[in-house]
Amino acid sequence: MGYLFLAVSIIFEVFSSTMLKLSNGFKHLLPIIGLVVGYGVSFYSLSVTLKSLPLGVVYATWSGIGTILTVMIGVLLFKEKINKKGALGIIILLIGLVMMNLSK
Repeated sequence: MGYLFLAVSIIFEVFSSTMLKLSNGFKHLLPIIGLVVGYGVSFYSLSVTLKSLPLGVVYATWSGIGTILTVMIGVLLFKEKINKKGALGIIILLIGLVMMNLSK
C-alpha cells in the first residue's frame, strides 16, 4: 500500500510543479489553486507512505521520479531541451533509485 500512496504523491507533486510553471509567477488563479491542492494531496500521500516505508527510500524515490517526470513534462509540454549530459543524468538517477528500492 505504501508504494501506491508514493505513486499518488509523485503524480500530484509533478502536477503541482507544472501548475507552478503555468501560474506565471503567481499571476493566474486557476494554476495557483491547482498547485495548492496538488501539493496538499502530495504531502498528505507522502506522510501516509512514511508509515510503511523508510524515509531515505521514500524521499529519494519521490524526488528522483518527480524530477524525471517533471523534466519529461518540460520537454513535451513546454518544448524545453535536454542534452546528452542531462539524459545521462536521468539514466544514472534511475539506476540509483532502482538500487535503493531493492536494498530496503
